[in-house]
Amino acid sequence: QVSLVESGGGLVQAGGSLRLSCLASGLTFNRYTMGWFRQASGKEREFVGRISWWDVRSIAYADSVKGRFTISRDNAKNTMYLQMNSLKPEDTAVYYCAASSGSTGNAKDYHYWGQGTQVTVSS
Repeated sequence: QVSLVESGGGLVQAGGSLRLSCLASGLTFNRYTMGWFRQASGKEREFVGRISWWDVRSIAYADSVKGRFTISRDNAKNTMYLQMNSLKPEDTAVYYCAASSGSTGNAKDYHYWGQGTQVTVSS
């Protein structure tokens, strides 16, 4: 049974930082592209970034987070990370990690999802 569990969310002031983690189990972690998505209240889920399984240097970000967020993964620990710096109130959302056998930013291509972790950025 595949399980993705996010952690590290919370309340932070604008300009602050948070580090999210996604612990995976029940799948061959190093054969899956891992992605981060977020969904703000009343809005559709949107792509944040992804890191490929075949090359950890193959990383893509949404324009809205480029230069502020950094994705990494530790295959030995079956864990993916999202380092979020210079946070803005508009980054407030539930953040989800997801796993895909491909390498896209399209949520439809991700087979497994975590339950999400809330990130709230106050102004």
